Amino acid sequence: MGGINVPRWIGGGVVAALVIYVIEGFMAFKVWGAPVTARLNELGLAADMGSGAYLAYAVLCLLVGLVLIFFYAAARTRLGPGVRTAVIVSIAMFLGGYVPGLIDQHVIGLYPDDLLVKWGLQGLIETVIAGVAGAWVYKE
Repeated sequence: MGGINVPRWIGGGVVAALVIYVIEGFMAFKVWGAPVTARLNELGLAADMGSGAYLAYAVLCLLVGLVLIFFYAAARTRLGPGVRTAVIVSIAMFLGGYVPGLIDQHVIGLYPDDLLVKWGLQGLIETVIAGVAGAWVYKE
């Protein structure tokens, strides 16, 4: 049993991060932009999407992608390589990393629950797609 293939882990993590960044970006601008802006305006808030915000989200997506594929690399020795393991790890990552943020948003009441549910579905789908794409790159 060898260690993690670091170059493949980084490559898979970058691929997973790109999937997340593209889906998040598309959905943020094309689908969620109007309801989010309306809600923030109701509260007297505004979202500033300057270059610093794009960089922060890119770094965040990279971190998520690297962690996702790290856990895939660790799990494949126990569960076997492939799509099934990538999906299991992706769902676990979604439950441990995405759902707590949605619950937090619900508790503080910043966004309506129907929007949070839709974000949750998006998050689950994008995490699974990212996990499978990153796992495709990762080999030992």
